[in-house]
Amino acid sequence: MATLNPTKKRPGSSDDPFSAAKKHHPLSPHVEDPVAALANARHEFGEHGGVNMSIEASATFTVMEPETMRRMFAGELGPDRDFFIYSRHFNPTVLGLGRLMAAMEGTEAAYCTASGMSAVSAVLLQLCSSGGHVVASRTLYGGTHTLLANFLPRTCNITTSFVDIRDHEAVRRAMVPGRTNVLYFETISNPTLTVANVPELCRMAHDKGITVVVDNTFSPMLVSPARLGADVVLHSMSKFISGGADLIAGAVCGPASLVNSMMDTHQGSLMLLGPTMNPKVASELAGRLPHLGLRMKEHSNRALVYATRMQKAGLKVIYPGLEDHPDHDTLKSMAIKEYGYGGLLCVDMGTEERANRLMNLLQNCCQFGLMAVSLGYYETLMSCSGSSTSSELSQEEKELAGISPGLVRMSIGFNGTLEQKWSQFEKALSRMQDPNLFNKV
Repeated sequence: MATLNPTKKRPGSSDDPFSAAKKHHPLSPHVEDPVAALANARHEFGEHGGVNMSIEASATFTVMEPETMRRMFAGELGPDRDFFIYSRHFNPTVLGLGRLMAAMEGTEAAYCTASGMSAVSAVLLQLCSSGGHVVASRTLYGGTHTLLANFLPRTCNITTSFVDIRDHEAVRRAMVPGRTNVLYFETISNPTLTVANVPELCRMAHDKGITVVVDNTFSPMLVSPARLGADVVLHSMSKFISGGADLIAGAVCGPASLVNSMMDTHQGSLMLLGPTMNPKVASELAGRLPHLGLRMKEHSNRALVYATRMQKAGLKVIYPGLEDHPDHDTLKSMAIKEYGYGGLLCVDMGTEERANRLMNLLQNCCQFGLMAVSLGYYETLMSCSGSSTSSELSQEEKELAGISPGLVRMSIGFNGTLEQKWSQFEKALSRMQDPNLFNKV
């Protein structure tokens, strides 16, 4: 009868539990395609040779010898040798998904969490102590903004200076060596679609010894911030990576030293706060990553077509794929061409009343999309950002961030044919222009 050797590694395992991706110089002009990186990542087989990795649903794990448990808690044995203690620490299925995320983002390691906000919070708490300082873009997802502006100062004495991320001189002035711990921004900002110059911002921060944390939720596959110099890349995996609007999840991608420190049993923010991903969710997401590239291409393709046509129809459109977008050239210089310019666009209707009227027509009359927050779904999702996902910001903060009361954020889906969906949009636009139908659907 076969017995478990307590020091034997599984075939194909690595000394590094996170080992996944070919390493590249962060500023190399030869950026590896994330799809190729995912295909090159270590494949996890099921327990009985299944082509999909097994779901390890256990919360706790047994050992064959009492001495093994002492060695695990002492840090002598761990997931690098296929030894697991408890799923809040490491879980084999979640670890497998982490390897794929590290491959996709070109980082040494990744760890997956219960939500995007838990990933954001855990990273900031690990990198900043009481009295710490963050420099952040003033245009961020509302939850992240209020975490930085309200929660962390009150609970942890961690303060944030908000700046226009396009104003590099302002960013440089705000970063204080010896005081500032983190420069934080989104690759493509939520909701205004401002594009950050990742390589230049990283150079500026690293010159002052400051860690760069980038939220890449809006631009998976399009842009690889770590390959452009970023230290840590965050994701709300609930969005494009999931694609089904049915799962809540997050990811932290970065150096193995950081991820290991976050899992430390004495000082680790992930270990001690416990935003644990369910292994069943990890298995679901691992099965969706292989077609993320295909989905992003279609999201981007349709967004560019619709943005171009909307602009020709006289609407005020914000989309970084349009040549008149102020950051078009910046995104073009960073993006991997095959994946376009992203699946998000904004239409500024001027007032909240007009924004709500358009969304009402698009959903309830013409079936172009759905009024719902979030993004990355196969149906188009629409929300008026100022009164929804950015409602945590004050009026002054919204104005500084460039969030108009009538800004409609659209996550362009790919359900139905392109021309079918465009005809539905045109129908809604025609009804918008008929004063007799102002209050009718």
